[in-house]
Amino acid sequence: MLKKFLEIGKIVSTHGIKGEVKIEPWCDSPQFFAKFKRLYFNGGEREVKISSRQHKRMIIAKLDGVDTVEQADLLRGKVLWMNREDMRLQKGEYYIQDLIGCKVIDVDTEAEYGIISDVFKTGANDVYEITDNKNRKFLAPVIPDVVKSVDVEGGRVLILPMKGIFDDED
Repeated sequence: MLKKFLEIGKIVSTHGIKGEVKIEPWCDSPQFFAKFKRLYFNGGEREVKISSRQHKRMIIAKLDGVDTVEQADLLRGKVLWMNREDMRLQKGEYYIQDLIGCKVIDVDTEAEYGIISDVFKTGANDVYEITDNKNRKFLAPVIPDVVKSVDVEGGRVLILPMKGIFDDED
């Protein structure tokens, strides 16, 4: 089952004297983050209205009820959460948090290689870090030749591994 609330960023400092905060976004882009008008604290327990703008690779935000630098400073280190119902992804897009923990399975043999333990963003394509049951780590490029099917609801990613991903063969 997919989580209703997903981590989207962390308050790292204050900004100015009127209660604004600086947020490190944990999503694809600050532009994606800036679309939200409400976020949550404590995994979805407390809603807060937000207005924000991008500043370089960070977000400058004004949270309802936070009007002084002292109030803003108390929020330093707090994680902000989004409700997945507030944003629709395009077909073929996934939240990284939904991919983490998915089983990676060979599309032809149904052999299980491990689970996705991290996703790295590179210039050309994403890369899945796959951890097997012996705690070994492997890297698989997220390209159509390798990743054949993603089913985050079922917790499965089917791949056709390239030579060298899981073995040292030439």
